[in-house]
Amino acid sequence: MDYLTQRQIQRIHNLGGERNANRILWEARDFLSNFRNGLEKVYYLNKLGRMRVDCEIARSKSMNIDHFLLRNQLWIHLKMPYTWTNEVKIIVGDTSIICDAKYITSDKTPVFVEVDVAQPMVKNIKKIHKYKRFKDLTNQKFHVLWVTQLESRRSKLKELSNGLSSAVYTANDIL
Repeated sequence: MDYLTQRQIQRIHNLGGERNANRILWEARDFLSNFRNGLEKVYYLNKLGRMRVDCEIARSKSMNIDHFLLRNQLWIHLKMPYTWTNEVKIIVGDTSIICDAKYITSDKTPVFVEVDVAQPMVKNIKKIHKYKRFKDLTNQKFHVLWVTQLESRRSKLKELSNGLSSAVYTANDIL
């Protein structure tokens, strides 16, 4: 996870109440940087923190923060699947797509995660067409899982995904 809110850190690490989480984050302050996103602080590893955990990817404040946080929230909601991998490129024949995340279920079914925050619907439609092409080319069982911030997009994504094994969550469903 690249960026986490205090609430997400509390849930992932079972830190209990806000006071305890604040204490632990204060003790880790030498290894973390943070910024405000709305009413919440968002934490990420600074240079010292990256050196401590041997991470080479430098992070800074990002315009895509809502995308990262919604993806993290879905990961937490799904009980933190250990096979979860972010930003996976899938290539089938002449068609490729980079899904926001991928994980494998207990019955070995791949699940491709798509996070829709501020993406134009045209891009979502193109992705759905690519997933349908994958289905036609491979005949393999897979599932596409959408998470969106807008309730109004749920029905549209469900309708467009007709013929695919898929589900659509909204941010309110997974909080």
